[in-house]
Order: sequence, then structure tokens, then C-alpha cells
Amino acid sequence: MNFNIKQIPPEETYIVRHPILRAGHPIESCVFDGDNLETTFHIGIFSEEKLLGVCSFFNNNHPSFSEKKQYQLRGMAIVESYQKQGLGQLLLKHGESILKTKHADLVWCNARETAIHFYAKNEFQITGNPFNIETVGIHYVMYKPL
Repeated sequence: MNFNIKQIPPEETYIVRHPILRAGHPIESCVFDGDNLETTFHIGIFSEEKLLGVCSFFNNNHPSFSEKKQYQLRGMAIVESYQKQGLGQLLLKHGESILKTKHADLVWCNARETAIHFYAKNEFQITGNPFNIETVGIHYVMYKPL
């Protein structure tokens, strides 16, 4: 299969974010603060014209890190029938290459318990203790220097 990765508007991410990250909640729960900021970018992975996965990067510093230019990865989601086929890794690597052109020092995320292995496999490390995000579940802060 051939895949194409490109930047997309935030509204396009909702169709993938919703069933994967916010199932059972209103579609409005897929709208994140900062989605429309100029410093935020969203990317999607496509097969032909079908959107298979998304992730978003927010220029947002976490107080645990001293790096000056940090981005937060949010809303990483792959359509269920395409999970575990390497699409998330392709999307993440593409996002990291864009971050490097923006001279970012570090990328971090609030990783769900179920995603820790994925991020660890992609060279992210855990910092701090687990915490609960109400209606979503247990998360860990994970990061990767760029």
C-alpha cells in the first residue's frame, strides 16, 4: 500500500480522533484548545484519498522540562482496522521531521497506558508518575529530545 502524509486542517482530525480517542463522548470532545493556533500543525496519513491516521503538534512547554522550544503531541490516532501496521510510526517520524525544521528541542505527550509501548519503541521516555485524565484514563508524560 502507498501512503501519503500531509498537513491537514484541525477539523479533518476529528473523524479519526472521535472513534479512537473519544468514543462514547460528543464529537466536540475532539476539539482541543489550541487546535487553530498558527503554531499548531496537524498531519494525516492517507491511502489514496482515505484518511487513516492523524496527529497534532502544539507549541506547548511542559514544566518538567527545561528545553526552550517544546511541542506537545496530541490526538495521535489510527483508524482501528489499520492499527499495528506501522502507520503511527510513519506519522510520528514525519511530525518529528517537521519539528526539526522548526528547531524544536523536545517533543512530549500525555500517553495513555495502552500507548506506552508504542512511544517507547519510538524512543520516548517516561518521566514522573502516572496520572488520571477524567473520562479518558491513566496517562504518563513521555518525551523525546530532538
